[in-house]
Amino acid sequence: MNHFFSKLQQETASAQQAMLMAPVIAQVQSGNIDKEMYLAFLTQAYHHVKHTVPLLMACGGRLSSDYEWVREAIVEYVEEEHGHQEWILNDIKACGGDADQVRNNSGKGQVGQAIELMMSYLYHQIDRHNPLALFGMVWVLEGTSVGIGGKMASLIQSRLELPPEAMTYLISHSVLDQSHLTFFENLMNQVTNPDDQQVIIDSANMVFDLYGQMLRSLPTPSIQQVA
Repeated sequence: MNHFFSKLQQETASAQQAMLMAPVIAQVQSGNIDKEMYLAFLTQAYHHVKHTVPLLMACGGRLSSDYEWVREAIVEYVEEEHGHQEWILNDIKACGGDADQVRNNSGKGQVGQAIELMMSYLYHQIDRHNPLALFGMVWVLEGTSVGIGGKMASLIQSRLELPPEAMTYLISHSVLDQSHLTFFENLMNQVTNPDDQQVIIDSANMVFDLYGQMLRSLPTPSIQQVA
């Protein structure tokens, strides 16, 4: 039986740990967070989540007929992920942020360098190399969401005293992605071609690095807060 999912976990563990060492994660855990940091995170989340469905569609369009089983999974992903960027904009509005600036990629709502590079890398891999590279991103985002997303959401909401309507993206994804991760594991275990496997591993390592760069770029509170 193929256990590529386990191999993927093992061969990206170092990059995952490096991402989790981003200071912002420890700061949130200690209660040292402010609304500016959270809004900056949501802004960058919007700028990658808005590409999720286009990336999925691009991947599906580049697959050969031998990968119809992957295309079937992509149809499910598209149905699940469509419109989630609007959840983020609603969270931003509920926090008092400027959702229009984020949508228009202007002012404080602009995409950061790390997320811009992350999206460019994925589109390039899908178009010019191997479309299965997309699943490296899926592993990073869904694995992280399940691993720490729920806990981070709870800490942020409690510390900033935010209403539920300001937390829909983080909270919903930490729940949704638990079932998504089982689906993803089963899908990855059907990937048997060594070249495809390596592409997914390499992509995940790249995305872990770039996502970690994004986390390190978030503004930190100027005054140390006490949890």
